[in-house]
Amino acid sequence: MKTMTCKDLGGPCDLAHTGNTADEVIKKQDKHLKEMVASGDESHDVAANEMKKRWRNPIGGMKWYKNTKKAFSDLLED
Repeated sequence: MKTMTCKDLGGPCDLAHTGNTADEVIKKQDKHLKEMVASGDESHDVAANEMKKRWRNPIGGMKWYKNTKKAFSDLLED
């Protein structure tokens, strides 16, 4: 199990996301951003829009994805 924060993934807060894979953590971040924006938290708007852009632009998004997977793999186990 490893941990990355919302901030580590491009968001504005320190909420910790834990998972066994980078994909688990990324999915948790995506859900977190959607929930925060839906609740009216404007501080997460920019990060949520960036996440949407990444999913729509496979080439640009892949760079972020590979960098995030590398950062996750470099982390020590919790």
